[in-house]
Amino acid sequence: MILISGGLALTLAAGGTAAYKFGLFSDIGDPVSFGKVQEKAGAAADLPPEVQMPTGPKASFIRTSRLPDGTQIGRTTLTGKKSGFTGDVWVWVPKEYDDPRYAKSGFPVLISLPGGRGYPTNYWGTGPGLGLQKAVSDGAKAGTSLPFILVMPVHNADTKHHFDASDIPGQPKMGTWMVEDIPDFTKANFRTFTSRDGWAFMGSSAGGFGAFKHVLKYPDRFKAAIASGVDIVPDSPLWQGNKQAMDADNPEKLAEKLIAAGGPDVYINFQIGTAETGRDKAEKFMNDFGKGPVHTSLQVIQDGEHNGKSYVRGMREGALEWISKVMKGPTPDPGVR
Repeated sequence: MILISGGLALTLAAGGTAAYKFGLFSDIGDPVSFGKVQEKAGAAADLPPEVQMPTGPKASFIRTSRLPDGTQIGRTTLTGKKSGFTGDVWVWVPKEYDDPRYAKSGFPVLISLPGGRGYPTNYWGTGPGLGLQKAVSDGAKAGTSLPFILVMPVHNADTKHHFDASDIPGQPKMGTWMVEDIPDFTKANFRTFTSRDGWAFMGSSAGGFGAFKHVLKYPDRFKAAIASGVDIVPDSPLWQGNKQAMDADNPEKLAEKLIAAGGPDVYINFQIGTAETGRDKAEKFMNDFGKGPVHTSLQVIQDGEHNGKSYVRGMREGALEWISKVMKGPTPDPGVR
């Protein structure tokens, strides 16, 4: 006890740096806020019309991770006003978001959906070791990716069922949660863009299905998706054979409808690893529906498996650059240095 106390005293006397280095103290679980630079800018009259300042009310976040570059992941619990569903949401913002040069600019949003049950956690938010946040940071620094805000909600309503990111009759409204409540929450708390050019999805496996299905179903709200290791059609047993309801959330049917309508244009990037199955299904969808306003591409991940690390590697190798070319990015204020 004497030795421990003495060592701790020496550590504190040295300024506490070593204490944090060795994990004696931690700010995980502390309150965290984002966007302090926007408070003064929000009162300015010369904001671009494309920029939407946070509408409020502000959510209360707790810090769940601090990345080596100083950025943070925060978590909050959201009760969706339109879906009625309550679940956790993780958020990460890039370093550029708190740069005074961008205080009057909107930022693009990438709603990131996990595979598997996706409840009660979202592994994109709870597992920064997968590298999604760092891939965006590195890409922004290299000029190959926009500095996306990552919003990472739970994807299903419990640990027992898949809800196909849809409002299955008689079940929790997970489709409404994803396309209504999550964007409303994001607009309440962050500087965003008013047009669909600033809104996109990414997801893996079941989350990839939700990602590209949402873009096809709501092309007036979302512009693009990165869909990895993806399912192509709804397959939850909760549908109980209700074909009419399933068709309303079937990407093949939605693509047909969008093509017949002539737009608006949407962009879908499929990611498939060579060490997993499903490439044939993605390529069939591309051959059948990748025309007119439905623009598709395929990112093949050499030796990639059906997991998050492989999909992040694919994003680094091309998918992030691909989606960044069709989305709107933040604009620095030339009068601020």
